[in-house]
Amino acid sequence: MKTLRINRETGLLLLLIIVFGLIYSLISLVNHFNFRTYALDLGAYTNALYDYIHLQWNDSTTFKPSENLLADHFDLYLMLFSPLSLLFGSYTLLLVQILSILLGGVGVYAYFKTHNPNRSVALWATLYFYSFFAVYTAVSFDYHSNVVAAMLLPVFFYFIRKRSLVKASVLLLLILVSKENIALWMLFVGLGLAVEYRKDTRLRNYLLGAAAFSAGYFVLITGVVMPAISNAGKYPHFHYAYLGHTSSEALIQLLTHPWESFKILFTNHTRYWAGDYVKLEVHLTLVACGLPLLFRKPQYLLMLIPIYFQKMYNDDYSVWSIGGQYSIEFAPIMAIGVFEAISSFRNEKLIRILALLVTILTLAATIRVLDRPIFRLDNSKITFYQGRHFQKPYPVKPVHEQLSKIPKDAVVSAQSPFLPHLALRDTIYQFPTIEHAGYIVVSPEEGTYPIPYEDFMTLFRELKESKDWTVIYDDRITILKRVE
Repeated sequence: MKTLRINRETGLLLLLIIVFGLIYSLISLVNHFNFRTYALDLGAYTNALYDYIHLQWNDSTTFKPSENLLADHFDLYLMLFSPLSLLFGSYTLLLVQILSILLGGVGVYAYFKTHNPNRSVALWATLYFYSFFAVYTAVSFDYHSNVVAAMLLPVFFYFIRKRSLVKASVLLLLILVSKENIALWMLFVGLGLAVEYRKDTRLRNYLLGAAAFSAGYFVLITGVVMPAISNAGKYPHFHYAYLGHTSSEALIQLLTHPWESFKILFTNHTRYWAGDYVKLEVHLTLVACGLPLLFRKPQYLLMLIPIYFQKMYNDDYSVWSIGGQYSIEFAPIMAIGVFEAISSFRNEKLIRILALLVTILTLAATIRVLDRPIFRLDNSKITFYQGRHFQKPYPVKPVHEQLSKIPKDAVVSAQSPFLPHLALRDTIYQFPTIEHAGYIVVSPEEGTYPIPYEDFMTLFRELKESKDWTVIYDDRITILKRVE
């Protein structure tokens, strides 16, 4: 009977992995095929894969003047993943991201299978994790290394629970090198886990040490390393005008104006009306996903503090939103924290009811996010169950055929949606930057970021009429070749 139960659970876990792996692929890979991935960020990161596999630094010229890409985000994952680009081409990072999410779910399952008397909790927690809204918004928008790092966290939790501290240390290092701001998060994760295991002196001290190490890494990378390799000589992503200009000013502002700072977590502190109710949507979505249950396990709320602060104090209201990769760190903390809280009840029937209820509410919240969010999303990128997700205003297969004809060693200037498909080369620019490009790939039917449509069309017509360029393809997209 025990063997049958184990086999049944394993079968259900595999079914979850297959079903959700298919869903994530239908979102992410179909988006890429249909030119719904962009220069920022997939194109820039894919170009970095090419440079790293050729043992050279990436110069960021896909989106700005020459500067070491590590000055923008200190991301060492791209170096680790670069060999895979030889096999999977421009789909490499998207596949890595999908596989990492599936691994995160397995980590959640393994965590709850360890020392948990209620066997069903592990499967419910895994289903919850795979259904969490932030996973879908993340896979719908390119690739980001903080997604991969967040997916390693359940495995880190598993090794901590197993007291496998050497393995946990390796996981900690892998998480830290993903992106500089992840280290600040891991400081609070370490503190939260130290509270969780406060009665185990050895483990508690290890976790306090891990938190201190994370804090030191954050200060070193953002305060010393990144400014040293930056053209501007400073960390480029402190976009928190309300808090000040530096981390120290932010800390002073929070300590001296606690009530005003607290209110900012819930209000639109910018002058843009489009930011109205964006924070409210996030809060209500998290409540539906079981956030109140974390008050039974407040150490998990502690782990969420830097995520809330990085989101809600940012100058860009899109960062506050349910969109993109900006909420992915909630997924592992919520999945483990919510089901730890549920497991803390003694009544088995109540545990089953709460697990079912919170999972249903999470699925409902995710469907609401996919279909009718307050913050505007491009629904064609995420509603994998609708026909428009698989369609474009023009046939994409001929476009792929034409792009494949551009020489691999050519310098290219490409409009944002086409750039990721051409990024595995030494030099590529995001249009309208042309420089010494030999080919230009553009289409008036795609978004014209980073310039207005009128400016785009003016430049587009000038290039088509210029004697310096010849049109080699012109059917919904235009490919121009420089006249030699």
